[in-house]
Amino acid sequence: QVQLVESGGGLVQPGGSLRLSCAASGFPLEHYAIGWFRQAPGKEREGVSCISDSDGRTYYATSVKGRFTISRDNAKNTVYLQMNSLKPEDTAVYYCAADSWARLAGSLMASRPRDDYDYWGQGTQVTVSS
Repeated sequence: QVQLVESGGGLVQPGGSLRLSCAASGFPLEHYAIGWFRQAPGKEREGVSCISDSDGRTYYATSVKGRFTISRDNAKNTVYLQMNSLKPEDTAVYYCAADSWARLAGSLMASRPRDDYDYWGQGTQVTVSS
């Protein structure tokens, strides 16, 4: 079965950290750029970060730059999002998506996440609260 599966979400206090994982099954993640997105209740989906397939290019939304780090381990078919210094406004369901760097980075930079990336995960809840 071809799918992306996110994990690692949970409840954390402000200032805390979480590491999200996006694991691919049924296809080789190494051929795809991966993007992380989030959606809070009542808000539009927001692009968070993306990483290219082969040369390590990354992009971060202004709201998370300096706090979040995206990385990938192609041997494990997994992409990670290390989230530090978490704030209550980071609370959302986090999703990963796979597609080309051009489509992912272009849409994130334009603040226009697409619905039609090649693959989407089912999401993992992140709640930042004391």
